[in-house]
Amino acid sequence: MLYFKNIRWKNFLSTGNQWTDIELDRSPSTVIVGENGAGKSTLLDAITYVLFNKPFRNITKLQLINTINEKDLCVEINFKNGNTEYLVRRGYKPNVFEIWKNGKLIDQPGTVKEYQQILEETILKLNYKSFTQIVVLGNASFTPFMQLSVRDRREVIEDLLDIQIFSSMNMLLKDRISENKQGILEVKRNAEITQEKIDIQKKYLKQIQTDFSSRLEQLKKDISGYQLDANLYDDMAKDTMDSINVLMEEISSESGYKKKSEKMSEILLKLRDKHSKAHKRVDFFEHNDNCPTCEQYIQLEIKTAKLSHTKDVIEETEGAIGKLTNELEEVQGNLERISWVQNKISNKQNEVKDYQSKVKCYNEQISKTEASIGLIKEEAKERNSETEDLQKLKSDLETYKSKGMELLEDKELFDIASKMLKDGGIKTKIIRQYVPIMNKLINKYLSALDFFVNFQLDEEFNEIIKSRHRDEFSYASFSEGEKMRIDLALLFTWRAIAKLKNSTNTNLLILDEVFDASLDTSGCDEFLKLLNEIGGETNVFVISHKGDVLTDKFRSQIRFEKHKNFSRVV
Repeated sequence: MLYFKNIRWKNFLSTGNQWTDIELDRSPSTVIVGENGAGKSTLLDAITYVLFNKPFRNITKLQLINTINEKDLCVEINFKNGNTEYLVRRGYKPNVFEIWKNGKLIDQPGTVKEYQQILEETILKLNYKSFTQIVVLGNASFTPFMQLSVRDRREVIEDLLDIQIFSSMNMLLKDRISENKQGILEVKRNAEITQEKIDIQKKYLKQIQTDFSSRLEQLKKDISGYQLDANLYDDMAKDTMDSINVLMEEISSESGYKKKSEKMSEILLKLRDKHSKAHKRVDFFEHNDNCPTCEQYIQLEIKTAKLSHTKDVIEETEGAIGKLTNELEEVQGNLERISWVQNKISNKQNEVKDYQSKVKCYNEQISKTEASIGLIKEEAKERNSETEDLQKLKSDLETYKSKGMELLEDKELFDIASKMLKDGGIKTKIIRQYVPIMNKLINKYLSALDFFVNFQLDEEFNEIIKSRHRDEFSYASFSEGEKMRIDLALLFTWRAIAKLKNSTNTNLLILDEVFDASLDTSGCDEFLKLLNEIGGETNVFVISHKGDVLTDKFRSQIRFEKHKNFSRVV
């Protein structure tokens, strides 16, 4: 049971910066009176604002703050739910929203909206619409049950019967159905993709199996051909090296011939110099009689002896030069032969390099081909892993099929649950059990209000009203006073149902200007009797202009007045 204890506010509407504190559980019946604009209905706006972040009357949130102070609006309410104490504090300029449980602040989640959901769904178990149907009856922006849409009527009843859980379950189920549908599509798509991969993998494995043997055989043939060519050029290189060795033996005396040629050339040069000097001496003695140095006359005997000796030297030198020239020509011929052999050796060495280069090239081709064979063998190993991949794909496909069957089974269960959770399912069966009780209570309260009609709600909460001596008609066809009696009867019925279910049962009942509106004197008297019959567990607040008339009919009275443009409690 929701048991409201007290509420207080400041800088709220026409209230100033001093707290206005109302004890909600002080008296079983309280009348709130005051002049127009004194602040009587502020209680209603304060309660709905602090609990649901909206005023009861049709005004904006900005209009709630006191226009003189323009800051520090704050409303606090204390209540119990079972044995748990709660304090809710809400303010504006600055914004404040706090929920305290047994003196400890409940941590606020990511957004104010989520925090409000905790308050309404977990703590109050009431939304604004349901609250105004079982706690408040007024003339401002209150919409009576019979003027609500069919959907809103059903929502109120579901809250009263505590079966909105089925609506929540239905919403969750819709999410699960959506997830299931998405899961089925995703599994189907994954299964199709996996099947395509399996087909491609099979085709690929078959193709590489066909290519593998032929590629390997061709590469082995290539290696054999390269090896034959390499061996051939290697043999040619060896044969050429043998020829080079033979030629090298032929020119082994090359250094001796060079030294001999150089020595002979040196001797020949000296002989020719000696021969030239001898001719110059002969020429001197044949053409000169005096010595060019001492200018003495050269005797004939001496000249004849010198000429004879010098001519002998010339003859001897010319013989030596001829002999030495022949020998030098022979040596130079040998050197020319050696040079020719050396050129031949160089050419053959170039041939050897060419042969060796070709051998190296073929060996490189052999290595590359062997590497290709190694790669093909690695591919063969990878083909084993690809075969494993194929098996894995087949396993994945079976998993998807199994998952798909599970999802289809879940879908069947969800379809059954969806039918049960729809408005025509479990909720309708529960409502069907309570509709007769509701109708009985409604007619009981109508009779207590001295309004004798047969009022029936069907399972869709459409009214069927029959009056004595009159045909069937609707709520709209009644006068305002009669409508008020129906609204009051419904209000007390919903409170009785809430108490019966102990779901949204509360001690608080607030009636705004009910006695000032459509009820006549007889209706007011009957209504007061009903209030007195409610019992001590309910705290009734009646807001009225008829303070003087009603004061003696209530246990307590709260009077509001304006003082220096601010509302206050007298």
